[in-house]
Amino acid sequence: MLFWPAKKGAVSVLKPLNYRIKQLPLPCWIAYGEPNQHNKKEMITTKSKERKPIKHPAHNNQENKALKFEEFRQEVLNDYKLAFLSRQMSFIARREVLTGKAKFGIFGDGKEIAQIAMAKQFRKGDWRSGYYRDQTFMLATGMTTPKKFFAMLYGETRTHLNPDNGGRSMNNHFGTRLIDDNGNWLPQTTMGNTASDISPTAGQMPRLVGLALASKLYRQQPELSHLTQFSNNGNEVAFGTIGDSSTSEGLFFETMNAAAVLQIPMAVSVWDDGFGISVPVDLQTVKASISKALRGFEKQKKDKNGILIFEGYGWDYAGLCQMYEEGISQCRQNHVPVLFHVKELTQPTGHSTSGSHERYKSKERLEWEKENDCIVKMRQWLLETNLADDQTLNTLEKEATTEAHSAQKEAFKEYMAPMRQERRQLVELVQNKKCDCGTKGEQEIKAIIDNLNKAVTLNRKEILSAARKILRHSCASCSSQDPFKDRLKQWVADYFRMGKEKYNQYLYDESDHSPLKVEPVPPRYADDAPMVPGREIIRDNFDALFAKNPRILTLGEDTGKLGDVNRTLEGLQEKYGQWRVRDTGIHEATIIGQGIGLALRGLRPIAEIQYFDYILYALHVISDDLATTHYRTKGGQKVPLIVRTRGHRLEGIWHSGSPLSMVINSIRGVHVCVPRDMTRAAGMYNTILEGDDPALVIEPLNGYRIREKQPANFGEYKIPLGVPEVIREGSDVTLVTYGSCVRIAIEAVEQLEKAGISVELIDVQTLLPFDIRGIILNSLKKTNRIVFFDEDVPGGATAFMMQKVIEEQGGFYHLANRPVTITAKDHRPAYGTDGDYFSNPNAEDVYETIYDLMAEDFPQKFLPIY
Repeated sequence: MLFWPAKKGAVSVLKPLNYRIKQLPLPCWIAYGEPNQHNKKEMITTKSKERKPIKHPAHNNQENKALKFEEFRQEVLNDYKLAFLSRQMSFIARREVLTGKAKFGIFGDGKEIAQIAMAKQFRKGDWRSGYYRDQTFMLATGMTTPKKFFAMLYGETRTHLNPDNGGRSMNNHFGTRLIDDNGNWLPQTTMGNTASDISPTAGQMPRLVGLALASKLYRQQPELSHLTQFSNNGNEVAFGTIGDSSTSEGLFFETMNAAAVLQIPMAVSVWDDGFGISVPVDLQTVKASISKALRGFEKQKKDKNGILIFEGYGWDYAGLCQMYEEGISQCRQNHVPVLFHVKELTQPTGHSTSGSHERYKSKERLEWEKENDCIVKMRQWLLETNLADDQTLNTLEKEATTEAHSAQKEAFKEYMAPMRQERRQLVELVQNKKCDCGTKGEQEIKAIIDNLNKAVTLNRKEILSAARKILRHSCASCSSQDPFKDRLKQWVADYFRMGKEKYNQYLYDESDHSPLKVEPVPPRYADDAPMVPGREIIRDNFDALFAKNPRILTLGEDTGKLGDVNRTLEGLQEKYGQWRVRDTGIHEATIIGQGIGLALRGLRPIAEIQYFDYILYALHVISDDLATTHYRTKGGQKVPLIVRTRGHRLEGIWHSGSPLSMVINSIRGVHVCVPRDMTRAAGMYNTILEGDDPALVIEPLNGYRIREKQPANFGEYKIPLGVPEVIREGSDVTLVTYGSCVRIAIEAVEQLEKAGISVELIDVQTLLPFDIRGIILNSLKKTNRIVFFDEDVPGGATAFMMQKVIEEQGGFYHLANRPVTITAKDHRPAYGTDGDYFSNPNAEDVYETIYDLMAEDFPQKFLPIY
């Protein structure tokens, strides 16, 4: 029996290697040649050619536990074949892009051996949050196939052929389908799970914290033990992968710090090929080594927290297997985060199909990469150890190449088949036309069809573009002589509908789990209902929700012990425990990341960002990841996360802005709620928690101390999303606003009423979705005048609302006067009461704007104020 070498500090120790083969934990040993009766054998690794004699263990019963040598040998050969297959897939895919069959390519060549070693430790129920270099890992774990790889490369939109992203993302952007067609969760413990990949560098890191934290919660909290479809007693590891240069991003350090503090089963592999596109590592990372840079994070024996750090070489098959076995074992059993720094990797095809690495790598570097390619080194090792001969490896390589080419051909054939059929349908429709559209028209139509038939890279753009151009040249008499034009118009309309499903749908949940399908329930009040501060309404409503649903938890800065800075969670940590009402450090990006990961794993997190302007620190995570998940997976994944914050009408540049336009235009896919008081806010939380879409709720900060009537049905009443409320009816002008501006509007409306102006005041309540029932349009039909009011910058959310009502709802046709907006100044508000008054719109601004609007029609009645 022989052993892998493992290094512990500076001392070389011998220990058996246990790694996973085909999802089963099996002990395996490696020998130099076939085992025999000698007492001494030579220990071989791919890292070193030195041979050291070692002794067999004394007990023969250990021999029975080892894989038979031939079984082990076959497994190693299978690994080599898989690595070679993945490499051939990269080469073929690159050619497909360069010949125009595919749009763009970015691949994982050069990382194959390390990813195979890592995959041996991946179990059912585990999670991956990686990036676009991980194709070999996905193949090795069975989470993708060569055919699916090529289907994704071409942009296949059918999810049974491209389940990862349905053509919504570029190639190598993987994602397990976590929900069925009805929006129900699939059992995660019976499969490998991949969070949907995103392109932004290090963007995959924040959610990794939440994916790993979920395992810790599932292991430690008995209240969650019944959720067996999401966890097996918290034994799941969250595997993260990242390129070495992307570790320079703040998201990486924020993630590693959060994980080190939390002590969660998170395993991060850094693929280090020495470059970040053209920039070498010494210009990227201090000490030119991320593992050296993170030594201060390293967990020592007496430390309560920290991370374990391992280093390996990307061409060292044996050493990598040992490294991952040891590291993942500690990560899984002890819930300690681990960093694997895999060095001396190569990138044979360069960064992507957009460029060539020969432009920035020296001849010496290119020659070194050729000699130290991980597949080349493993081949050498297999020959040196007599695990295989040249003929055997040649046969494996030939088989892998054939398999890669077959997968590409099948995927391309399936991808092209429907488009060729669609083109044929259009051509036949045109060829069967009986109407004569005149010489010029017929010539134009024939040229369009000829070009379509000759299209080198057939796609739906070419097909639909041709059909729409043909419509231009179809004469008006077609409808009377031959219904060709009507048939073509119908064909185009049907094609647009098909395109909508393939490319536009699923921004939000469209199943019965949509919060838009939640039946509204009004607040109920006792006859003697007291008037209480708004913060108590939020607190008592959360209390009711937490008592009802053990999956709900909240986390954020000062959220736990303090009960948040406005005491809306006061006493709830003591009542429900630190794991459900959690304090976090000041790291907004990974607060959102924790929420995303927890939500993906079946919990219902509420991630609190202390103030609205702090959301800028996490906006990229919300925009790139949270908001796009349901869309970019074509309904295959959902993230029911609530982001809770507070804002509006604060004092000072950094606590007073209301950058709603920046938010709503960057997080489409997340519902945006802007309640005017805490009763409305609580009702929105109740509604959102009944559905499975993500949402942002911005509570009005100046409403926590204002008293409201106390509802009797906390946790039960539900405010519908996308349905404005008419607060005051009027006949002269429609005034549209939201949030804290409602109180200002009420003050102005009362003053205008004394001047003889009747204003219909509408609170939109949510900006996304916006007025799905046309309530504002109905008001405009009555008043014929409209004013949009908020405290965003000019051209911000007021412009958004105006477009919705005037353009989309058709309000233009009911206007008697120009539509008007009231906004803040271009700059952020100055400090203090006076700074606010001169920076933000006030009741006098609202009064005078509406007064002047009425004076345009009735100058004799409404004399100039100034």
